[in-house]
Amino acid sequence: MPSPPASPAGRQILAGVLLLVASMWALSGLDASGKYLMGTDVGVTLLAVCLVRYGVHMALTLITIIPSRGWKALRSSRPRAQAARGLSMLAATMLFFSALHYLPLGQATAINFLAPLIVLAAAPWALKEPPFLSRWVAAGAGLLGVLVVVRPGSGLDPTGTLFGLLTACALASQYIASRRVAVDDPYTTLIWSGAVGSAVMTLLLPLYWRDLVALSGQLSALEWLVLLGTGFWGCLGHFLQIHAYHKAPASLLAPFVYFQIVSGTALGWLIWGQFPDLVSWLGIAIVCSSGITIGLIEWRRNGASRARIPPTS
Repeated sequence: MPSPPASPAGRQILAGVLLLVASMWALSGLDASGKYLMGTDVGVTLLAVCLVRYGVHMALTLITIIPSRGWKALRSSRPRAQAARGLSMLAATMLFFSALHYLPLGQATAINFLAPLIVLAAAPWALKEPPFLSRWVAAGAGLLGVLVVVRPGSGLDPTGTLFGLLTACALASQYIASRRVAVDDPYTTLIWSGAVGSAVMTLLLPLYWRDLVALSGQLSALEWLVLLGTGFWGCLGHFLQIHAYHKAPASLLAPFVYFQIVSGTALGWLIWGQFPDLVSWLGIAIVCSSGITIGLIEWRRNGASRARIPPTS
């Protein structure tokens, strides 16, 4: 007999998972584009990449969101928190692109996975959430995994490793700020993400406008396409994530975030022939396992707490 059709809720969850996995590939496309542009063969400056990345992001959000939602989509109930989130996001972008100048894409992506564990460990102070031993154990295990990846003898550049760890801290700050702007419409946050970065890079323009002028006649058509693609992939990745979290609960989707190690490693291998060794894969497995395990624990904990809440009439 034919199997019964999936329930609407099941289809929604499956759609959310697929959208989230697609967003991981888009964001890995952003990372790969940044690494390519920061390479010695192209040599685009960091500030120029960030200007185009956030400028294109902002333009795409305005073109796609404003016609359907109007200019009210720009209004935020917490503009200071939005600005803090945008600054943290810009800092994470600059630090990660700097890390990618020195590190393979797969290992750099693995170091980034320390960020959500930092958030969980710091939640009692940063978010006024109750402390849980499981969160600190997961953060410690994640740190151990990162130490295995960046161990002496791994061949990773110490400067790139430092930039990678700083990126994880900046991402943790971004995630904390994201919790504080959760009261806003997600599309408002998407617009602010590009607007804050664009505003900062415009203010810094006197520092690098000569590089931009020289760059305009230096890049090939392919390199211009990759440069403009940084904004496209970044905007697309965040756009897909918004729709993913509309389809399925964040606690259920949390373990699937770690699929980015697949997309990051695959692109690093296909483009640069860089593939982590067995010991690095062990460290990556420790980081991902700690994140997935604590994600499942948090899911069950949140479900239990909801079950204890008496129904209201």
